[in-house]
Amino acid sequence: MEPLPYLKTIELKRDLIDSFEVYPFSIPAVKELDFIEFDKAVTIFVGENGSGKSTLLEAIAVSLGFNAEGGTKNFNFGTRSTHSDLHSYLRLSKSFKRYRDGFFLRAESFYNVATNIDELDEDPAPAPFIKDSYGGKSLHQQSHGESFLALMLKRFGGNGLYLLDEPEAALSPTRQLAVLSRMHQLIKNQSQFIIATHSPILMAYPGAKIYQIDKTGIYPVKYEDTEHYGVTKAFLNNPGPMLRELFS
Repeated sequence: MEPLPYLKTIELKRDLIDSFEVYPFSIPAVKELDFIEFDKAVTIFVGENGSGKSTLLEAIAVSLGFNAEGGTKNFNFGTRSTHSDLHSYLRLSKSFKRYRDGFFLRAESFYNVATNIDELDEDPAPAPFIKDSYGGKSLHQQSHGESFLALMLKRFGGNGLYLLDEPEAALSPTRQLAVLSRMHQLIKNQSQFIIATHSPILMAYPGAKIYQIDKTGIYPVKYEDTEHYGVTKAFLNNPGPMLRELFS
């Protein structure tokens, strides 16, 4: 039996939007958005660069109370205000069941999260170091990929809602497989994941609900029907013809 999703649905308050010709309402992920259901333990947004999947994930995270640059709900730093006001136009439906842990991972701003942790740990007040929850070592003293794994393996504790924006950015294929394994452990411990990704490895999580985002809107798609799967499979099965076409 799958764990009950903490976030059940989101709905765009279309009647409050003055124009769908201005950002962020002009991007494909929003322009055709009406209602999205999160009825699986893992929901994945896929789409080309610029389709708006990260903007949508960010808006969901901010609506839930997470910092726009990432981290837990306790992080309130801001290096630059670049997030859209899309979160103000989302209506969220949540389960009666409350999650005890949560994190919003943004690959592009995780450096800022790591910096904030180091800054907070410099406070002389007698308290446990925040970095102890991430393996006891500054995230800046690890490679980008190692720090991502430390987050997954050490910080994520289960009974959680985890939003991940392109977590594969710093991970080798082997490490992406390790993330899949850790996701499975956390899901068995009543966790829910919402992920924006280009990785056909992460998309392969069994039973995941995949939403394709393109110029026509947002719609469910089978794993084998994603462009990411098709292109990767075609290339790895026979790279020669594709390379010759690209280089001709």
